[in-house]
Amino acid sequence: MGVWQLVAVGLVMLIGLVGVLVPGVPGQAIVWAAVLWWALTDVTPTAWAVLIGATVLLLLNQALKPLLRPRRPHEAGAPRRTLMLGGIAGIVGFFLVPVVGGILGYVGAIYGAERLRLGSGGAARTSLRSVMRATGYSVLVELFACLLVTGAWLGAVLRG
Repeated sequence: MGVWQLVAVGLVMLIGLVGVLVPGVPGQAIVWAAVLWWALTDVTPTAWAVLIGATVLLLLNQALKPLLRPRRPHEAGAPRRTLMLGGIAGIVGFFLVPVVGGILGYVGAIYGAERLRLGSGGAARTSLRSVMRATGYSVLVELFACLLVTGAWLGAVLRG
């Protein structure tokens, strides 16, 4: 597989990760489709193992979705910009501090943005709790699953 095609797969995955944050965009399906594209063009056992792992993980995530509260961003009380900032910080955090950085970046950015907006730590914690109840857990679980898939793909590409 050529370098440009790997870059294109990576960009499609990035679009999928951002798509997880935007209601109505099938970010999870986009990430999976990028892994499928890569596995079909790079027919190594590693590529197929990543595809199988991604499929299992994302199907498990789909099965867990009914157990989480549905996304209701209007109930969160925080501006949409805060939720986007949290998602982007989660994506960046995942790659800066592998795995746990995604969760820390997501929650930390929402808290920080709300602290700046509301002016006090107590109000920011209260807002963070309502954001997590209204949208955070379902977004965080889906984003984390997609980040794990993206990380596995990136690890396989850098290793191979």
